[in-house]
Amino acid sequence: MSARTVTLDDLRRFAVARSLFPPTTLSRAFARMGFVQADPIRAPARAQDLILRHRAKGYRAGDLERRYVSLGVEEDFFVNYGFVTRAVQALMHPRTDRRAAAGGSQRGSAAQRKREQLLLDFVSERGAVHPRDVDEHFAHGTVRNYWGGSSNATTHMLDGLHYRGLLRVARRDNGIRLYRVHQHDPAPLDLVARRARLDALVDVLVNIYAPLPASTLSYYVRRLRYAVPQWQEEIPAALRRARERLSHAQIGDTQWYWPNEESPREAAAPDTVRLLAPFDPVVHDRARFELFWGWVYRFEAYTPAPKRKLGYYALPLLWRDRVIGWANLRLEDRALTSQVGYATGAAPRDRAFKRELNAELERMRIFLAAPPHSDSFGLGR
Repeated sequence: MSARTVTLDDLRRFAVARSLFPPTTLSRAFARMGFVQADPIRAPARAQDLILRHRAKGYRAGDLERRYVSLGVEEDFFVNYGFVTRAVQALMHPRTDRRAAAGGSQRGSAAQRKREQLLLDFVSERGAVHPRDVDEHFAHGTVRNYWGGSSNATTHMLDGLHYRGLLRVARRDNGIRLYRVHQHDPAPLDLVARRARLDALVDVLVNIYAPLPASTLSYYVRRLRYAVPQWQEEIPAALRRARERLSHAQIGDTQWYWPNEESPREAAAPDTVRLLAPFDPVVHDRARFELFWGWVYRFEAYTPAPKRKLGYYALPLLWRDRVIGWANLRLEDRALTSQVGYATGAAPRDRAFKRELNAELERMRIFLAAPPHSDSFGLGR
């Protein structure tokens, strides 16, 4: 498609419409996405639940954890940590004997490998195990983690074995991962098969995050080093192949990419308000966010409170095809309260927006299983 036939407005509508597809079953939503990023913060719900509520019919907070065993999905590291379909996971494994994604790629010592084998034998004998049970049996102590703090050594070892595909998350118990032993099929040895897998993984991330500016495509593809550390030397070539095969257009100074079979000109945005997770595919790339909507959104959960501008867990507020502000939601005594801010300092004046914002807050209340929502109020930037 030639550059002159596509505009930035086309791509913005396209980004919203293709990502926020008509809600379907949870299983089909996962099959369509391939990957859903996870985050442990619950404000007012975890990121994976906030992402899925827009894409799965009748979704309620916690449904993913409740239905995990029957869904046929896995917890794993893709370009970030989250939930992947088993088809996507099969493209990434088996991974080489390297440390967990956040801990570098240094091989362990012989003593470390012996401890890991003892742990695997322990899990194999008992089925799904809680980290507490492993720790009580082995008393591994503590280690220094990637962030410079102290981590339970058992947790660190379990994380590493899970990352390498030798363990899988069987389910969660009050948010804690329970593990089982696991074995993946052998990795392809020939170059053609490896390239096919890498290209398929690139297609997964493009499907989730497109349309992508060139710099963002490069960023996400390079993050596949966490998904397939065993093939990280081949990732630059996979990026070159992606640039050659994907549809693209030059708009201003930016080259954009999207799947070949899709047309940006056919997208339309409904008169709907949506409150998005900070990690929702629509807003995940902050550079694209600024190109589309002309203001800076920052995730401030780890910013000291006095320095926050938007709030602890500000949810981007999408109206039609434009992110015009943010909302901070809280459950207090099971009642939902909201604080809404706007990039321009004021809410849109048309009645449709107010009606749709209230409808979205009501959907959020039902999603959280909270009592009727209290009055919301707007806050300027």
